[in-house]
Amino acid sequence: MGIEVLKDKCSGCKLCVKACPFAAIGIEDKLAVIDLDKCTLCGACVDACKLGAILLEKETAVAHKLSPEQLSQYKDVWVFAEQRNGIVQSVVFELLGKGRELADKLGVRLCAVYLGENTGDQVEQLVFRAADLVYVAESPKLKDYSSRTYGDILAQLILEHKPEIVLCGATSVGRSLIPRVAATIGTGLTADCTGLAIDRERRLLLQTRPAFGGNIMATIICPHHRPQMATVRHKVMPEAAIDKSLKARIIKKYIAEDKIVSRTKLVDIVREVEPTVNITEANIIVSGGRGLQGADNFKLLQDLALVLGGAVGASRAAVDSDWIPYSHQVGQTGKTVCPKIYIACGISGQIQHLAGMQSSEVIIAINKDPQAPIFNIATYGIVGDLFEVIPALTAKFKQVLSK
Repeated sequence: MGIEVLKDKCSGCKLCVKACPFAAIGIEDKLAVIDLDKCTLCGACVDACKLGAILLEKETAVAHKLSPEQLSQYKDVWVFAEQRNGIVQSVVFELLGKGRELADKLGVRLCAVYLGENTGDQVEQLVFRAADLVYVAESPKLKDYSSRTYGDILAQLILEHKPEIVLCGATSVGRSLIPRVAATIGTGLTADCTGLAIDRERRLLLQTRPAFGGNIMATIICPHHRPQMATVRHKVMPEAAIDKSLKARIIKKYIAEDKIVSRTKLVDIVREVEPTVNITEANIIVSGGRGLQGADNFKLLQDLALVLGGAVGASRAAVDSDWIPYSHQVGQTGKTVCPKIYIACGISGQIQHLAGMQSSEVIIAINKDPQAPIFNIATYGIVGDLFEVIPALTAKFKQVLSK
C-alpha cells in the first residue's frame, strides 16, 4: 500500500495541491511532494492530476473461498474485550458467557483480546469469567480507542492465530472497529446480533439478527470464509458467572511503537452529566414516547426514576423531536436494555422499540389508548392519562420507599 509521484511526468502544476483535502501535498523544485504522515490515500490527487503523475497502490483483502483443509486450520472462539478508561465493559462479560457455550460445543478454547494500557486486574476479570486464554497488548498509545490502531492490531492477531469465531459488542466502538477488521482480512460480518448458536456438523456460527425493520429475524451463516465474525447487542445475553478459582494462560503480544500509528488525536471527552443512571446498566427504566408531548414533560419521568433509583429512556419519536438526547433512546436504532422493570409512558409499542426492551423482566405500560400495541407485551397495563398517573405513582413510591 503506497503512493508515489512519478518525477518524469510531474510538472509542478499544483492541481494536486488544491485537490488534497488533508494539506498533505506541497511543491518543491517544481515537483509534487507528499507528506505520508498526513496522506490518507484517498486518491483525490490522482483524480486531479491531468498528467497521470501520481501512482496510488492499495492492498485490498480479496475474500477467496477457503478449501475444507484451510477452514480446518481455524480454531478457538475470540471475544474482543472492549475497555473504556481501562475498565472492561459489561457487554464483554455477556459475550464471554455466550462464547463459553459456543467454544464448548465446538471443542475449542475461549479466548479474550485486551488492548490498552496498565491492564492490571482487568485481565483477571476476563479469566474469572471463563476465558481459557487472554491475548494482551499494552502500550500508552493504546490507552484511548482508535479505529485504525486497534483495527490494525486486531487484524494482525487474527491473521497470526486464526480464530474460528470472533465476537464483539455492538457498541459505538464495536460498530466502528469490527467492520474495518472484517474488510482487512477478507471475511464476512453479521452486525447487531440478538442470538448466536452452533451448527456442530458444519461448524457454523448461526447468527440471528432483526431484518426488514425488525419485522423478521434472519439467521445468517458464513460457510466459506473465516473467521466468522459478529457484533452482539448489549443486554441480550446473560453475563458469564464469576469464578475466582479459574486459571488461564496470558499471552502478552509485543507491538512495536512505530507500528502503532493513528491519524487522529483525542482532544477531549465531553461527558453527559445526568442525575439518573445509564440506561444500559439500570435495573429500572422509566421511558417516554410521543405521548409526553414535549421536552419539559420528561421532568415527570426524571422525578419517578430518581425515586426508584432508575434511569430515563425514550422512544425514537421523542429523540427525533429533540425532547431528549440520543443516548437515552431504546430500540432497534438505539440501545438494547434488559432491566428488571421497564415502565413505558406514552409509548405506542412499535416493533422497532420493542426490539430494544422486550426482554425486560417486568413491563409496565401507561397509555391512554387501550388498543396500543405496547399492551400486547406488557406484564401490567394502566389505561389512563400519563400526566395524572405518573405524578400519582411518584408520590406513592416516595411514600412507600421512605419507610
